[in-house]
Amino acid sequence: MKKLPYGISNYEELIFDNYYYVDKTKYIEMLENLAEKRIMFLRPRKFGKTLFTSMLESYYDLRKIEKFEKLFGETYIGKSPTELRNKY
Repeated sequence: MKKLPYGISNYEELIFDNYYYVDKTKYIEMLENLAEKRIMFLRPRKFGKTLFTSMLESYYDLRKIEKFEKLFGETYIGKSPTELRNKY
């Protein structure tokens, strides 16, 4: 049974410990296609900014290439990854 992720801001913990996650991975592709050099996330407190950046870290981190399928296999970006996947 899935648990509710109250106060969890670590994407890897969220996935491995079987918490609910609303798939926001389609925004990775959108961010990569932006012409902007700098991106600022302007959202109120408690709106998932830290979790989103943790998800980005997991997606781009070269050290997490072995975990990619487990972390992103069922998500939008897992089914259609970009060229920058696990490159940094």
